[in-house]
Amino acid sequence: MSACAPPHTQQPHPPHDPAPTRRRFRVEGADLSAAVAVFLIALPLSLGIALATGAPLQAGLVAAAVGGIVVGRLGGCPLQVSGPAAGLTVVTADLIHHYGWRATCGITVLAGLAQLGLGCLRVARGALAVSPAVVHGMLAGIGITIAVAQLHIVLGGNPDSSVLANLRQLPAQLAGLHPAAVSMSALTLALLLAWPRLPGRAGRLLRRVPAPLVAVTGAAATAALTGLSLPRVGLPSWHSHALAGLPEGPALGLVAAVLTTTLVCSVQSLLGAVAVDKLVAARTGPQSRIGRSDLDRELLGQGAANIVSGALGGLPIAGVAVRSTANVKSGAVSRNSTMVHGVLVVVAALLMVPVLEEIPLASLAALVMAVGIQMVSLHHIRTVTRHREVPVYAATTLGVVVLGVLQGVFLGVAVAVAVALHRLARTRITHHEKEGVHHVRVRGQLTFLAVPRLSRTLHLVPQGAHAVVELDGSFMDHAAYESLQDWRTSHTARGGTAELSGRRDGIRTAEQAPATECRCRPWTPWRNHQACFAATAAPAGQGAGRELARGISSFQRNTAPLVREELARLAREGQQPSQLFLTCADSRLVTSMITASGPGDLFVVRNVGNLVPPPGEEHGDDSVAAAIEYAVDVLGVRSITVCGHSGCGAMQALLASGAGREEGSTPLQRWLRHGLPSLARTAGDHPGRPRLAGREPADAVELLCLANVMQQLAHLRAHGPVARALAEGALELHGMYFHVGEAQAYLLAGTGERAVFEDVTGGIGGGEEAREAVRVTSGEQV
Repeated sequence: MSACAPPHTQQPHPPHDPAPTRRRFRVEGADLSAAVAVFLIALPLSLGIALATGAPLQAGLVAAAVGGIVVGRLGGCPLQVSGPAAGLTVVTADLIHHYGWRATCGITVLAGLAQLGLGCLRVARGALAVSPAVVHGMLAGIGITIAVAQLHIVLGGNPDSSVLANLRQLPAQLAGLHPAAVSMSALTLALLLAWPRLPGRAGRLLRRVPAPLVAVTGAAATAALTGLSLPRVGLPSWHSHALAGLPEGPALGLVAAVLTTTLVCSVQSLLGAVAVDKLVAARTGPQSRIGRSDLDRELLGQGAANIVSGALGGLPIAGVAVRSTANVKSGAVSRNSTMVHGVLVVVAALLMVPVLEEIPLASLAALVMAVGIQMVSLHHIRTVTRHREVPVYAATTLGVVVLGVLQGVFLGVAVAVAVALHRLARTRITHHEKEGVHHVRVRGQLTFLAVPRLSRTLHLVPQGAHAVVELDGSFMDHAAYESLQDWRTSHTARGGTAELSGRRDGIRTAEQAPATECRCRPWTPWRNHQACFAATAAPAGQGAGRELARGISSFQRNTAPLVREELARLAREGQQPSQLFLTCADSRLVTSMITASGPGDLFVVRNVGNLVPPPGEEHGDDSVAAAIEYAVDVLGVRSITVCGHSGCGAMQALLASGAGREEGSTPLQRWLRHGLPSLARTAGDHPGRPRLAGREPADAVELLCLANVMQQLAHLRAHGPVARALAEGALELHGMYFHVGEAQAYLLAGTGERAVFEDVTGGIGGGEEAREAVRVTSGEQV
């Protein structure tokens, strides 16, 4: 087998199968529905991108079909959909302008061969080392170029090959508007914007139809019914379809053209594969069981597709973000969805020519112009601003717009290198005294280049003085570290004090964070903490006591010095918790960890099954009621949280015993009868059956755990102190569910039939601000 051949995808047959049967191609229902959704998006976009490049419109259909079938079969990212991409529009249009269409197809074939070579060299991961600011700037520059060029077609004219020329000709184009083209373009843009925002239940059903298809179909139908005279799609017979030819011209120019096509195709496809991995990882349920992308194999698949597409007279191919996102969100579970989408494009290209020829060119231009505008992403601009990479982004964008894609990327890389060197070499060190404290502040990276200035500034601090050294940077090399430590040792030996902020012992200890975020850090790492004592296991019967003693000893050595001051303050002032946290006694639930709380923050009550016996019940348990009364009336807590968790043993026992047991014979069985109302809540079509946002409960145990949280909140409301505090508006009730295996917390939102446990971290991609817990007021039914 060749070293660069893609790995075999079929699983080997089991040893006991002497006569393996031939596998039949089967398409899951989820893959079929996803393929239809992607096809409906790809069809108008492929025609629009072909129009924007100046290529034959059939070339867009060829590229879409080849991208779906070839990359879908050979690529390393199963759910990424490839085809003609907006990011390649400028490159392809420039090639067609200089070399003609058939030569451009030949350049596409050569670019595919170059991608095969890069895939064999396994350099795909290296392509991701390009600064994100350069990539975002490249896409923004391409988007601006597309939008400006398509604006001329939207207005009823013809664009020039240069962005600057298109801008100069824009006033004259505005003076000579084509009413029919402008009206169809305006209708297309209006449908594109309004369709995803349709309200109500009917809107949710209608939004399943892709907006690009609705926009183009609406414009075509309107133009046909009104009899407007304007240019429409022209698809000549496939017998006259032009295939690839040998490119002619200066060798250096051809090499640059191949490199540009290879670069843009490869970078866009690899970044798209990484983005698809994130989308797939964010899904829940069996659909999410798809492995990470093989980027080298993806590069090989893209190269093979470009060879086939160029040879058949198609546009260059790359991974397409819009179609890939639609594929993932439509529930695709394998590469079959991408391949079926390609087959549907072939069928449409052969059988739907009369329908496609009713589409106005102005409508396709408006569609592609909207895609170009979306490529200038405000989210990307905010990101590069936050990371202080605006010069890199701006230089790349302007370079692509004015000079070209390859030149713009090289300019952006050069600016990125210059900015990195500037940050590494430019370090500001200042010294000032305030109220007897000497402040030395270092802004920038602390390297050996700054050691002489750092040493001179530190020696300005008098002997015996208190000094604070503030390190505002993300890097410190060994020379700077040694110099700083030597000075601190010398200064403290002479009676002074030295405090380092920003770093401690060469490791950053204070991150920049918004003022609203908690700045606390765990006192001690606990990951795999049980392994610390594995080597000194005690004999049977003695291990627990010795393990406890070792744990206490570790606390006294490592943690007590860090919390002694805080505990001393709490000892003086008494406890003033703001929350009562009622949860299960399960040993896997560490309340301080999952709530990021410390001493004095939570008043915790734990029991088997996080149960709250209703008040006044015969043979009830007063310990929970006493804790509730003490927390609400004495401590004055402002919220009570009932927290259940996955895999709860109490719920498993309750589910196993069933609701038919009248009275238990053991203390545990008698205690669990307080959970029988929770069991009843899960039966039949009870209106209070809970659910998790994004998925149904995994099994009956998880359903019971969720229902139990809601039921115990109802029991809480029946207690007198809680009812009074709720009526006065002084108390909040919260329901929480913690999935132990996923380390994921959910908060109860809504009430009654609308009750749902929501992920507190917000949407995909996590990183968004945590959602505020939903307040349960005295007038609501839990």
